[in-house]
Amino acid sequence: MKNKLLSVIYMLSRYFLYGFVIQLMVFNFVFANEAKGQYKSIDEVNISFQKENYNLGQFLSQVEKQTTFRFSYDRKDIETSKSISLSQTSGTVEEFLQEVARQTLLSFRQINNNIDVKKKEIAEVTSVIQQEFVTITGRVLDPSGEPLPGVTIIIDGTNSGTVTDIDGKYSLEANEGDVLVFSFVGFERVSRVVGNSNVIDVTMVEDLSTLGEVVVIGYGTQREQDRISAISSVKAEDIVKTPATNAMQSLQGRVAGVQIVSSGAPGASPTVRVRGIGSFEGGAAPLYVVDGMFFDNIDFLNPNDIETMSILKDASASAIYGVRASNGVVLIETKSGGYNQEPEIIYDGYYGTQVPQNVLKMANTQQFAQYVNETGSPADIEFLNNAIQRFGRSRVDPNLPNVNTDWYSEIMSPASIQNHSLTFNGGGDRTRYSIGGSYFEQNGLMKERRNEFKRLNFRVKLDADLRDWITVGGNLNISAARRYNADDGAWFRAYNTVPILPKFDPLNTGATGTEVPLSNAQLIGYRGNQNPFYSILFSDNRNNIAKIMGNFYADMELIPNKLSFKTAYNYNIDQINTRNVSFAYNDGVTERQSSLSRSNFTRYNQIWDNFFTYTDNWGKHNLTAVLGQSFRSETFEALSARGEGLNPEPAFGQEEFWYLSNSTNFDLNAIGDGGERLFFQSFFARVAYNYDDRYLVYGTVRRDGNNKFQQQWGNFATIGAGWVISSEDFFNVPAISFLKIRGSWGQLGNDGISPSVGVPTLQENNLAIDDVRIIGRRLNPTFDLIDRWETTVERNFGLNATLFRDRLSVEADYFIRDTRNLAVSIIPPVFRATERRSVGEIRNQGLELTVNWNERINDDFSFYLGGNITTLKNTVLNLGGPNHLDAGSAEFRQRSIIGEPYLAFFGYEVEGVFQNQEEINSSGYTQEFITDNSLVPGDFKFKDQNGDGVVNDEDRVVLGSFLPTFTYGINAGFSYKNFNFSTLLQSQRGHNILNRKRGELIFTNDTNLDAELISNLWRGEGTSNVYPSASGLRRGWNQNMSSYFVEDGSFFRIQNVQMTYSLINQELFGVAMPSTRITLTAERPLTLFNYNGFNPEVPNGIDRQVYPIPAIYTVGLNVTF
Repeated sequence: MKNKLLSVIYMLSRYFLYGFVIQLMVFNFVFANEAKGQYKSIDEVNISFQKENYNLGQFLSQVEKQTTFRFSYDRKDIETSKSISLSQTSGTVEEFLQEVARQTLLSFRQINNNIDVKKKEIAEVTSVIQQEFVTITGRVLDPSGEPLPGVTIIIDGTNSGTVTDIDGKYSLEANEGDVLVFSFVGFERVSRVVGNSNVIDVTMVEDLSTLGEVVVIGYGTQREQDRISAISSVKAEDIVKTPATNAMQSLQGRVAGVQIVSSGAPGASPTVRVRGIGSFEGGAAPLYVVDGMFFDNIDFLNPNDIETMSILKDASASAIYGVRASNGVVLIETKSGGYNQEPEIIYDGYYGTQVPQNVLKMANTQQFAQYVNETGSPADIEFLNNAIQRFGRSRVDPNLPNVNTDWYSEIMSPASIQNHSLTFNGGGDRTRYSIGGSYFEQNGLMKERRNEFKRLNFRVKLDADLRDWITVGGNLNISAARRYNADDGAWFRAYNTVPILPKFDPLNTGATGTEVPLSNAQLIGYRGNQNPFYSILFSDNRNNIAKIMGNFYADMELIPNKLSFKTAYNYNIDQINTRNVSFAYNDGVTERQSSLSRSNFTRYNQIWDNFFTYTDNWGKHNLTAVLGQSFRSETFEALSARGEGLNPEPAFGQEEFWYLSNSTNFDLNAIGDGGERLFFQSFFARVAYNYDDRYLVYGTVRRDGNNKFQQQWGNFATIGAGWVISSEDFFNVPAISFLKIRGSWGQLGNDGISPSVGVPTLQENNLAIDDVRIIGRRLNPTFDLIDRWETTVERNFGLNATLFRDRLSVEADYFIRDTRNLAVSIIPPVFRATERRSVGEIRNQGLELTVNWNERINDDFSFYLGGNITTLKNTVLNLGGPNHLDAGSAEFRQRSIIGEPYLAFFGYEVEGVFQNQEEINSSGYTQEFITDNSLVPGDFKFKDQNGDGVVNDEDRVVLGSFLPTFTYGINAGFSYKNFNFSTLLQSQRGHNILNRKRGELIFTNDTNLDAELISNLWRGEGTSNVYPSASGLRRGWNQNMSSYFVEDGSFFRIQNVQMTYSLINQELFGVAMPSTRITLTAERPLTLFNYNGFNPEVPNGIDRQVYPIPAIYTVGLNVTF
């Protein structure tokens, strides 16, 4: 087995070497080819036919198979069954089209790679007046003001025309009164009449109909019109609008069915969920496929390098990727150069600032002193007096100490963010290239210490047509990053530290580590030092991150225009080196020794895909089939250790001594060494059938095998169908140009959970006999058994429509996603221990709706308005016998209950606050219960759910879920000449947050609280029906897990606002300027919510020490040479 494995590795390494050599060869070819126009003319492309007689449909199909041209026509007007006869077997496309045109009375007109087919109009014979030609010149721009190369300009009714050059310029001869038709793929046609002026400039407008677009799917592409699955695409221009480390942040509010939970820490990635949570383990992150390689995160990828991003949301779309795709798939293709593209240089960058927003207001000294006095706690009142004696009396109020520290203000300040990219693109007849580099830097909001993220990226992507039948290529992406992580405990301390404590205390002469001694709350009586600067100043946490991604492929056409074979080898290497240093210091009470922890994590993954693609069509039948095999291996190793008492003591400026070799004592329990090696083998197939562009059928099947679980092989299949109603003869609704209904069913497995032993194991036992340690072993009868695949089964029903001349587009999906055989922890009846078994089931179901309106008012002005909504209902269906499964801590219980959401917050429902003794006596509680719990006015009134007169475990209910049940996004914008404006609004509703910061009072009650709570405490009858009294906060009755701690997390946000202005055909000091675009962006400038915290975005719904999420304001510049 070992020798076989080594031979496989040797073989893969050899292919890697071959691919690398090919890549270097291709790189030399790139610059040796002369750049020409972007599209070839029909008189430049040769084709051949094997027989003489065809029908029109067969002829058009043969041309499409042998060329890159695509025919566009209305099937209701064109009779594809009409017979034609060819007089030659080979020639140019133009020669064949001329011959077919004579036999069918059709006209053919080339527009870029499209050929428009129409019936010839029978015109009356009229006299023609010979006119003199004039030379017309001009420039064609895109909506943002950038020059648009490759635009076709045709004199209407003729075959005369030209195309624009790299600068968007053109020149052609025409008669006065001629109509010039400007066309380009992805843009609407524009017509201009030749008049007195010899200069005609045009700004193109994006084509609002996307039915001819191609979407990226697993192992291929598919026409948007033929799509059956739930797939959403995000434009590259929308991705780069968001200044962020991770491109996924840009999806927030843009894509129905995708929840993004932001993170404010430098370099941190957002939490991404596609259609809810479908497993109790492994999180709910989707699979990222970048140029064919699998990833768990794309934090290494520069958003500017992304060409296309598609989100595969349902099982029928994701299943082709097998067991890694159970939570959805994000397909990403990085940017490539263009064939016959003149070299271009693009700089794109921005610089900005991050500003803390919605900063939680804490109680000041006056509010805190009032709260302390109201608690009646002698100890806390003494601490207050100690502060007066140590720090002096306030001149404003002598009853207060002369200290009023706003700890959030002390530890937090605005921080910079910037990104700079430089890209070189181009290509010749047979090669294309894209080379780029970028630098990203994000500083953290926490002051005083290193809290930042820096990333440097380099990439090369090359493709070469070595022969007419083979294309090879490859790309390499190298990312090197360094992240300094702030001690998140400082955020927690900033909430809890009392305002009567200053940052520095000169009287704390025993403190060391800073020039001016830090204060210590213990010196005025408190239990801990509290000061957050002990966390900030005396720790340094660094991650060095290196990632390499490579892809090499060969695409061979075995049977021209019918059968192709592609082999692709993908690899990635990840290495994370972590170093956490704690410096020695004395806080005036306790001496802390230095320590150093190091860990090294290395991962090497590789994927080798081989698949055939067969395409054919006959008559009205169109078929695409894919058959393939994939091999994947994942290897990781981890090593960690911790030492204490470094000598010499670590200090900034002397990092050369920050190594474990300088430790005087090693923590043996912190030494770890581990690894894992997993292998996966898969076979897959996909079939897509289209009859007459009306009836669509789609199906996939995949067989996955691995060495991770007891069940090594799993079979998963999907099937879907669609009906394009608008293509039917009976459909005659002028307002609706396209209408399609679709449905699919699919299943796929999930390998994102921990493996299991599957059998009882022997455990080591230690016993002392006569003071001698005896080591023995015993049988552990409890064990995990994952004997079935976690399997997601999903049904999806959808609709696509375009209306009102393609100005309005509508897409709707309703899904029911059941995940079965979930790995859950159960308690066996005999042994009081937990075991994992494949017995759970969970459901996610909801509705997704996306509506967009686009309109061009005139050549100068256009606008768009769109929105999306998502509903989600998450329900636990089965737990293998028990009715519920507990999670969280005993004090803050979460519970998964059959019929309720996953990990719902669970506790007592607060009905209000007892205002007087009479309310207590008439509450329905028994007198014995009231006496036993010492209830007094100012205490919470918990609802007695079953009416038995007591409040106990039987009265606990579900208090909410951290998963939003309703989200929506609204996007709008307009373009006026060279000015563009866009905005994105988004909201999440129906989710809850557990305010653990307030709940920490259970464990430590001598801390500060937020101003909103202290200002609104119950202070007598009628003063509050929401919060208890100050003394009540410290009583066990009011500290029970209840709806008091669980708050509404709903919010509304202005997510993104961007304004751009393009400078075209401008001069600077008499020299022509390159195309330039200036951008102003505001990210998250306003967030509205009622939650008592920094931000209502909390990944798991538990807010204890979450990094604040800032607003970001940037100025950007894009220059194209």
